[in-house]
Amino acid sequence: MSPSNETSDFAVTALLPRAQAGDRQAMNDLLHHISPFVGRLCLPIAQGHSSDAAQEAMLAIFRGIRGLREPTAFYGWVRSVTVREAVRTSKRLSQGGADGLPDVAQDANPLATVHISDVMDRLPDQHRQILTLRAVYGMNEQEMATTLALPVGTVRSRLHRARRNFQDAWHQRSA
Repeated sequence: MSPSNETSDFAVTALLPRAQAGDRQAMNDLLHHISPFVGRLCLPIAQGHSSDAAQEAMLAIFRGIRGLREPTAFYGWVRSVTVREAVRTSKRLSQGGADGLPDVAQDANPLATVHISDVMDRLPDQHRQILTLRAVYGMNEQEMATTLALPVGTVRSRLHRARRNFQDAWHQRSA
């Protein structure tokens, strides 16, 4: 699904280090090069909002490209960022919610939602992120590792600690 041929591999190999170093023309060329790929990824995920999702993905790629540690993983990283942004954009625009959070099930107790939000707000950022990726986006450990640019083992330990911290905070709230 990635645009892998000799020409595109050469373009990325030549442009990526320059773009990461701050070369604006290289960044522009690189973004232009991946824009059809990003658009194709957004189309089935964000459907009616695919152009907005592609724009958000391109912005996220632009902002995060300096943090890409493994240039050979470029297309995988672009895919991960694009999928994440397409899901976020689709949920935000489809539900019309101001904060981009998905609605809770219709039959759920609204008070429980308030309690869950309160507990989540008290968690450290890294625990809140990992629980959100798992619960809201349904990502598995490998997908979370790719999205967060972390080793799978780190994701597993953070997920374990996040669940434990959430349960502890939930029981403190109930007590």
